Amino acid sequence: MRLRPEHIKAIREVVRRECGASARVRLFGSRLDDAGRGGDVDVLVELDDPVERPAMLSARLSAMISRRLQGRAVDVVLSAPNITRSPVHDIAEREGQLL
Repeated sequence: MRLRPEHIKAIREVVRRECGASARVRLFGSRLDDAGRGGDVDVLVELDDPVERPAMLSARLSAMISRRLQGRAVDVVLSAPNITRSPVHDIAEREGQLL
């Protein structure tokens, strides 16, 4: 996993502050490849409750995490009971690592 411990901590803090203590975060995508270089940070945020405005929440989380990671590009995928699943959800759940 190509994230420093302080970056993992920052991601967790932002998600817990914005989504609550029960939110789970998984890193997936290119940052899981220790031999890779560069790439954005892809995270899946799993929520137990429906999200009122998922696009706004995803954008807000992405911006807040990006700021904490010195401007690194961050993609946030949300998983909640009221969000339609897509293939990226399956990939993130299958291959992602809990932070």
